[in-house]
Amino acid sequence: MSVLRRAVTWEISESEDSDHDLKSELNRDEICQKETTDSRGEPEALSFEGKPTNLPSSPAKSDSRVALSAPEACGGTPGPARKRRSREEIEATRLKAKERKEERERQRAARAREKEERKREQQRRREAAETLNSLRPENCIKSLTVCVEPALLQHDGSDILLDTLAMLEWRFTVESQRLSRSITWTRDLPQVEDGQARVEEEEQMVLVLTLADFVDVVISVKEMVDSDGEETGTVLSPLLERLNWNKVVTMLVTDFESDHWMKEYFPEQMLRTKLGMKDQDVEEVLVYLQLYKNISVVFLESWQDITNHVCAVTKALSKRPFKLLTERTELPFCVVGSWASGARVGRDGSGLRDVWVRQIQQLNRVSPAVAAAVAEAFPSPRILLQAYQNSGSEAEKKGMLAGLSVKTEGKERRVGPDISARMYRSLTAENPQLVLD
Repeated sequence: MSVLRRAVTWEISESEDSDHDLKSELNRDEICQKETTDSRGEPEALSFEGKPTNLPSSPAKSDSRVALSAPEACGGTPGPARKRRSREEIEATRLKAKERKEERERQRAARAREKEERKREQQRRREAAETLNSLRPENCIKSLTVCVEPALLQHDGSDILLDTLAMLEWRFTVESQRLSRSITWTRDLPQVEDGQARVEEEEQMVLVLTLADFVDVVISVKEMVDSDGEETGTVLSPLLERLNWNKVVTMLVTDFESDHWMKEYFPEQMLRTKLGMKDQDVEEVLVYLQLYKNISVVFLESWQDITNHVCAVTKALSKRPFKLLTERTELPFCVVGSWASGARVGRDGSGLRDVWVRQIQQLNRVSPAVAAAVAEAFPSPRILLQAYQNSGSEAEKKGMLAGLSVKTEGKERRVGPDISARMYRSLTAENPQLVLD
């Protein structure tokens, strides 16, 4: 009886303990459910809600259920704590970020410089092309201006010159100049950085004289020759002063009073008749003006001839800049081209053998077949020099190439001792004045 009572008492006490544990578990679940509702906004249903009677009565099973379900209800196990970095690590990371930023800035600056350099190169090429185009005769003649002195327009027939210039659409002006009855030329230069146009005066100058004026010139020259070249204040003084400014003067002598000249009225004969001068004296005057004063004298018949001469000088001036540009190269006779006996060398070294063959052919009496045979045996000058160094006596070095076989048109012969010795001297001689032949 007592045993039964003890058993019932134990069962009751065990159930009380289970009820106590269940209440504490329910309280914890309610707390976790509230926290979940506050954080997520929606309540989560408990798996054991409304079924309190189905809980196990065993304390061990109850504890295990609580131990397994509690972490799930409360949101899982917390993650590992984040490791704090030291000051050295933070500083190293900051330095690396700074270096990456500086590297990006350098790359950006390099790309900007390359872009700017490409723009400048394109601008230089465009300006060079424009300059070259402006120097062509058909474009350069547009920058020339023919300056005519007003005193020339007082002669009959001078309108031929102006009408011809207008018909050719060349620029001309009628303005006073330092030397009367003269024609000069000016050229408009390209604009400089300040945007101001510049005008350059050409060195050519034409002086139109009548026959009477030229007689005065002859008399003045004769006086200068008799006085050993001393200037005596003659009519040549203004002209000689003009020559001091690096001018190239051409005297156009014509007779405006007559329509045309007959053969019996040749200027030298007129001078001899008027001045009593001999033909030799006139020739002496012309030679003196040409050699000592750089003055050319041309005898013309009419204004049409004068116009033709002015047009010829204008065309020559328009062609001169382009000719000077093409002749500016250091070696104008070395023209680039396939016919210039040149060999092109590629970046990969292709073509060096052809250069070596051409170098051997520069020696006198060395044919292409001989040069090819030497290049076949010794593909480069360094290999040939090494062979000379490895040879013994001087005579052996001179005759090293003599036995090489040369095939020409089905025939076979040898290079010979003469060419072999000249090849040796050309590669090893230290005297630049040595004659190989």
